[in-house]
Amino acid sequence: MRNPNFTGVVSRPRRALSIAAVAGVAGLGLAQAAVAGPDSADAAVTTANADDRSVSSVTIDAKRVADPSSSKFTAPLVDTPKSVTVIPAKIIEQTAATSLADILRTSPGITFGAGEGGQPLADRPFIRGQASANNVFVDGVRDSGGQVREIFNLEQVEVVKGPDSAYGGRGSGGGSINLSSKSPKADSFARGSVGVGTDAYVRATADLNHALNDSVAVRLNLLATQGDTPGRKSVSFDRWGVAPSLAIGLDGDTQLTASYYHLEGDQTPDYGVPLLTKTTQPRTASGILDVDRRSFYGVASRDYQKTKSDIATFAIDHRIDETLNLRQVVRYSKSLNDYIVTNPGDGGAAQFVQGQWWMKRGTKTRWNPTETVAAVTDLHGKKTFLGLEHSFDVGLELSREENLNATYSTFTTSGAACPTGFTIAATTLASLGAGDCTLVYKPNDKDAWTGVINRAPAARNVAKTTALYGFDTVKFGEKVLLNLGLRHDRYESKGVDVATTQANGVFTSVTYTPRSGSWAFTNYQVGLVYKPTPGSSLYVSYSTASTPPGIAAGDQNSNTATGTGNLATVQLEPEDSESFEAGAKANVFHDTLALSAALFQTSRKNAQIQIDATTYAQVGEVEVKGFEFGVSGNITPKWQVFGGYTYMDSELVRGAYTGVNQGDPLANTPKHSISSFTTYKVTRKIALGGGAYHVSKSFGGNQGGAGGGASRIYAPAYWRYDAFASWAVSTGVDLQLNIQNLTDERYIARTNGVHHADPAPGRQAILTLNVKY
Repeated sequence: MRNPNFTGVVSRPRRALSIAAVAGVAGLGLAQAAVAGPDSADAAVTTANADDRSVSSVTIDAKRVADPSSSKFTAPLVDTPKSVTVIPAKIIEQTAATSLADILRTSPGITFGAGEGGQPLADRPFIRGQASANNVFVDGVRDSGGQVREIFNLEQVEVVKGPDSAYGGRGSGGGSINLSSKSPKADSFARGSVGVGTDAYVRATADLNHALNDSVAVRLNLLATQGDTPGRKSVSFDRWGVAPSLAIGLDGDTQLTASYYHLEGDQTPDYGVPLLTKTTQPRTASGILDVDRRSFYGVASRDYQKTKSDIATFAIDHRIDETLNLRQVVRYSKSLNDYIVTNPGDGGAAQFVQGQWWMKRGTKTRWNPTETVAAVTDLHGKKTFLGLEHSFDVGLELSREENLNATYSTFTTSGAACPTGFTIAATTLASLGAGDCTLVYKPNDKDAWTGVINRAPAARNVAKTTALYGFDTVKFGEKVLLNLGLRHDRYESKGVDVATTQANGVFTSVTYTPRSGSWAFTNYQVGLVYKPTPGSSLYVSYSTASTPPGIAAGDQNSNTATGTGNLATVQLEPEDSESFEAGAKANVFHDTLALSAALFQTSRKNAQIQIDATTYAQVGEVEVKGFEFGVSGNITPKWQVFGGYTYMDSELVRGAYTGVNQGDPLANTPKHSISSFTTYKVTRKIALGGGAYHVSKSFGGNQGGAGGGASRIYAPAYWRYDAFASWAVSTGVDLQLNIQNLTDERYIARTNGVHHADPAPGRQAILTLNVKY
């Protein structure tokens, strides 16, 4: 980890040795696969939980449609009265996804917010208009803290849309994301891949599973990758990871599983390009400054982002009888998000000096370690009571999360000097130094920088959760199901806020303000399902969510337990969300293709807003109405499809008394979004396909409220196309070609609406060698 008292420049060595090591493991798998090959590459896997031994990018997996991994889903997906998208490993592999953003692109209605306004530079998904970064789970346990996640150890990704605090506890009301990890299997196999591409892309992974006997198996997943961001100058990344796991009792009534996950990343943070607020030049339609989208405003020798994640999990699953199971999960995890990033819109207004526009670079910094201990006890099964069949799950959840948050000083002693005539405020001179300017329309990322970097004392927050929950699906004959869910949470938050002042890079004074709060809230869901056929359903449902103030960094609610004005001595209450949904689902073609459609209306209430010059009240409200359609699976044994369409009509129903944003659409909430990925097996050895993705214009913003603000900044609508092709070289060996952003569309992925907009990556070609046996 970086020395907080470091003075000077930062270097980030590549992990070429790690990549070579993982590539060697994959190469060993290739050699073994070449002589093994007992299975046909065309063999279809027909059971829901069997491993597909065929080469994933060539053979279209004909297994049944996927279901969520959590026992909280007490009915199959087709009988669950809620919008749930399961993104299987097949789609993750074929799309050449490497990040959470890549995966969620395939699910419409999900966008990503920019890291700004107190929010970390990390994964910040928005689901149905609500920031959901704090609603990410790994194998059903909350994975808090600002992180940039990888996918090398994932079996599938499950997205629940709409308020779901009955499932996961505190939440934003938009929904949640569960990352389902790979685990040891009862048979032995090895898989590996080595990918190379444009923009210095290299990626090597290995997935090794060995059954020691009928009862014990071990599994090891490895990753090493590095590259540059297509279409951006000087923006690179470097990651490596390892995930071993052990299972004992695979053939018995009691199974013990121990797993560990470690990921480290080192990348160039990128805050994109400035907005119109930087100059007095004529406004573009979107309000994003008309500069070369490759322009990088950071300082390559100073800016950095280091992330680290460690997750250790121990689980016991005991089968009491044929219809009843008891499961205990204990987890310890810690993560670190550590960065200094240049914000092109935060250094003050640009100035026209010596015939050119100049800007002073601003910086955003964060040192944010998070540590979590959690235990979940879960009893699930099926029983008949009063003549009705119940599929149920009841449990107890205990957790403790500790979150530290500190900033760095970045005082410039020597850098790219601002030109004569450039005016800098005295307060800026004292806190940030006088140098470090660059041209607005031709920034130089190679500028030298030397300065003083010190880390401030950290604010601290400890959150404790005690929760009881229960779910039940009651069958009334073969046609009618009643789905019920209830969860009661006791949530406590206690910490210390820190305010600092600095001069010449040294923190001269520190003020500590203690805060604390505790809340108890109950959430529920109820859904009625009618089944016209065994493979279809019609449903209506209602669900709720609660969002207490002061929750862990990374979500839109960073309020402390007290406020200003009349809130100085008043504890805020949780915001309440509710959703009504009506939909239909069907599994067709022998359960190989899943179709879904839903109408929904989600409201979030009790948000703190200012109702006059001196008074605050929790009367803010937002609303999202919409329609969603989804498709997943096989139309024919050779033709696979995945994707959908989402329409969202969002509105800030009641905001601050100034009324600037009242009636506006929500930030990061486009009206229309389309995602589709399809492959077709042209011959026994060749498969072709690709993806098409559309997002209509989306206003900038960060807080889960109205977007655009007075400046009406937005990311313009775009279409993006990806291409896919694969060739089965031999049994168990194939080549896969992905061309991401085929037409090199220069679109804006997100904007915070205040300072900057983030261009999406440009075109990139990736060739991957996959081996399995």
